Amino acid sequence: MDITSIIFILFGSTFGLMLRMFIRNNIKIDIGFNIQNTSIVNFIASFFLGNLVALEFNKNIFLLLFYIGFLGCFSTFSSFIYQLFVLLQKRKFMRLIFHYFEVIILSFICFYLGYYLIQIIK
Repeated sequence: MDITSIIFILFGSTFGLMLRMFIRNNIKIDIGFNIQNTSIVNFIASFFLGNLVALEFNKNIFLLLFYIGFLGCFSTFSSFIYQLFVLLQKRKFMRLIFHYFEVIILSFICFYLGYYLIQIIK
C-alpha cells in the first residue's frame, strides 16, 4: 500500500469518526422505545453502503476513501458487540435478543433501501 492510499483512508476515516461522534453525542430518537445511538449510526452506514454498492464504483481511490475509510470508521460493529455483551452480563436476555435482531434486520433494510433508491434513480 502506498502513501497516497494511506492518506485517502485516513482522510475518510477522520470524517467517519467525526460524524459518528456527532451522532452519538447529539441525536436521540424515541419511537416508543429508546434506539441506541450506535444502532442509528449502523442504520445510516448501511444505507450509505447500499448506495455505494448500487453505484458500482470501481475506482480504487473512491473505495479507499469511502468504503474503507469513511464507512469503516463510521460504522460501529465493535460497539454493537460491546452493547450485546453488556446486556448479557446484566442478564437482560430478551433485550439482548431484541437489540440483536433490531440492528441486523434494520441495518439490512437500510442497506436495501439505499441500494433500491439508487437503482430507481439510475
